[in-house]
Amino acid sequence: MSNLIKKEAIVLFFGDIFFFVFSLWLSLYIRFAELPTLDRFEIHLIPFSILFVIWFLVYFIAGLYEKHTLILKSKLPSIIFNTQVVNSIFAIVFFYTIPIFGITPKTILFIYLFISFICILLWRLYGNVFFSKEERQPALLIGSGDEMKELLFEVNNNNRYNLSFVSSIDVSDSSSINIQEDIITTVYSNDIKIIAIDFSHENVAPLLPHLYNLIFSKVRFIDSHRIYEDIFDRIPLSLVTYSWFLENVSVSPKFTYDFLKRIMDFVLSFVLGAISLVFYPFVYMAIKLDDGGDIFISQERVGKDGKNIRLYKFRSMSRNEIDLKSKKENKITNVGDFLRKTRIDELPQLWSVLKGDISLIGPRPELPSGVVIYEKEIPYYNIRHLIKPGLSGWAQIHQENHPHHQAEINLTREKLTYDIFYIKNRSLWLDIKIVLRTIKALLSRTGL
Repeated sequence: MSNLIKKEAIVLFFGDIFFFVFSLWLSLYIRFAELPTLDRFEIHLIPFSILFVIWFLVYFIAGLYEKHTLILKSKLPSIIFNTQVVNSIFAIVFFYTIPIFGITPKTILFIYLFISFICILLWRLYGNVFFSKEERQPALLIGSGDEMKELLFEVNNNNRYNLSFVSSIDVSDSSSINIQEDIITTVYSNDIKIIAIDFSHENVAPLLPHLYNLIFSKVRFIDSHRIYEDIFDRIPLSLVTYSWFLENVSVSPKFTYDFLKRIMDFVLSFVLGAISLVFYPFVYMAIKLDDGGDIFISQERVGKDGKNIRLYKFRSMSRNEIDLKSKKENKITNVGDFLRKTRIDELPQLWSVLKGDISLIGPRPELPSGVVIYEKEIPYYNIRHLIKPGLSGWAQIHQENHPHHQAEINLTREKLTYDIFYIKNRSLWLDIKIVLRTIKALLSRTGL
């Protein structure tokens, strides 16, 4: 499944390169009403190539290389249009502020932006033929619970995947399973070559001796956990056990990653922190004019290894929200609502990143009062304290609803599934991806 996802991203990327270049050639043809000469094409291609690099970055931030790009086709026109607007701004600024290439292509640029939009849109809408040439392979799913149903529905209702579950076996009631008819006969009659199975389920173990001989029929077995993780970018608690954590989660130092991550934290927090000082006087005046209260709030949060750390934010609520158990009214102020939507309230936390208490990327730090509740109600919750918390994280860019202002067990349990995914797969590349997606969220004011 991960190979399919990588193939999709690679094909999309090279397809975009082709249509960026082709759009330039076609624009020159339309502008001059003749086939562009090689010299003319090269003169324009060199500066446009620099723009292409920037535009690919914008496309990445917009999520156009994510695994579900081909599914949400109804949203593609608006997404591509918005990215094209951003790219147009970059192009105008580039050509009119850095005229070192000797060209300021007014008409050509206008034609190019229009043609490239049409070409990329058509490519993204109908380019899926490059992903669906292979016939979908019949597969069998063996597992239980809501996650199995979710996986079954997702795979069977999207042609982008190169397999289809022709049958599923629920092992929660092992007494109802007829191994010969439900599994063996189903495999051979449907020419099944892939079986996705939950190896960690206790009722699966008795089935394994009967499945062993299928290896000689060239049937491939895949852990359903890995497929689920590849598709949904999270690891549900119902699919993991203590043995899973012992096998997949390591706290051993990753020297290169840890060093580069700290360098990134230090440099970016210093630069962004210095720039953010411009906002401080305006925030001061806005809060004072609104309710005249304190400018900053300080809170204790739980950091790495379960140790408490102190963070500072611009005050956005009527009082300092310290205790999730408190029943006192604590409303968001008028100014605070704006500060939260724009994330300006969190700018002071950049100094905590510089200090090293938190990172730019990591699980969001919780209030101590919340941690006490969650550790009692949610299994494995303390696993998120193995690493340094962050300003933004994998859960913040994926989870639509986030727990706020009070203890919300179900939302926090869902958030933990993304945190575990990050802890297991953390890398510099994943951190950069989260940073870019966070920028997208901030620019679109979707919040975190």
